[in-house]
Amino acid sequence: MKKTTHNLKGCRCPEGSDIRFCLGVIIKNKYRNKKTTNAGIEFHSEAESARYDELLLLEKGGEIDCITLQPKFLLQGSFKDRNGKTHRKIEYIADFKYRDIRYNHPVVEDVKPSSNFSTEVYKIKKKLFLKKYGEKYIFLETY
Repeated sequence: MKKTTHNLKGCRCPEGSDIRFCLGVIIKNKYRNKKTTNAGIEFHSEAESARYDELLLLEKGGEIDCITLQPKFLLQGSFKDRNGKTHRKIEYIADFKYRDIRYNHPVVEDVKPSSNFSTEVYKIKKKLFLKKYGEKYIFLETY
């Protein structure tokens, strides 16, 4: 998020403070997750960080390998419509991708805070992902 600094007269904030801080506005993550750092990697939530630890243990135990963080999947390429307007590509970014050694099959995983937490955009992207990549990947939602 871009920092908006200010120099308001009479303000008691340190010079160059973020104006949202000065005005007392609390800025929160849109999903209300608390970002956390684990092993020098920033995760979008504590649940995602904890799952990463679990995956590392599974990798150490020889059950999975090839862990990838934040893999991107193209759902639809960019295009120009008949009026010449360019539409941007649509991507799905999962939390993890890895290979299940036991079944020799790639897995894509998304960590959710609870089973009833899904935005409408997520639901649409999940359907598009399953349509395009469902035969190639096992898709898991972890809660």
